[in-house]
Amino acid sequence: MYSKKVMDHFRGPRNVGTMEDADGVGELGNPLCGDMMTIYIKVEDDRIADIKFQTFGCGAAIAVSSMLTEIARGKTLEEAKKITNKDVAAALEGLPKNKLHCSNLGADALQLAIRDYEAKKSGKPREQMPPDPHEHNHEEKCYCPYCDTEVPEGQTFCKNCAFSDDEAPAD
Repeated sequence: MYSKKVMDHFRGPRNVGTMEDADGVGELGNPLCGDMMTIYIKVEDDRIADIKFQTFGCGAAIAVSSMLTEIARGKTLEEAKKITNKDVAAALEGLPKNKLHCSNLGADALQLAIRDYEAKKSGKPREQMPPDPHEHNHEEKCYCPYCDTEVPEGQTFCKNCAFSDDEAPAD
């Protein structure tokens, strides 16, 4: 069941569209579920002055993209770099467990757009987004970063959403 906020952002998404003169672009998809997100940012005085998205996917993916743009608009790049999937899901008043991976896609696509902007600004080639390090103290349980299901120690494949540790977000 989706929250009223998720349904509001799905039915009336904010900041939809492309940006031909974008300062940074982050594109990310999940081939397992078919969601594809592109985030465009315009940066002025080290702030996200404008942000748009184009998403092909389920209602949760569209709502996540819409909410992400609302959260990120006006933030400094350093503030925007701290936006996490949990921030997006919380702002939407929650997502069903099998849709939490959508919030990861949105947050990761924003980070790719910021990296693209920084690479263009520095004149360096754009880096790929590294996988999140998997570190814990063996007293903690492991959870899939995309659907928040517990994953048994040593298993690299989530049986719930079919995400594999081998699949790192790439641009």
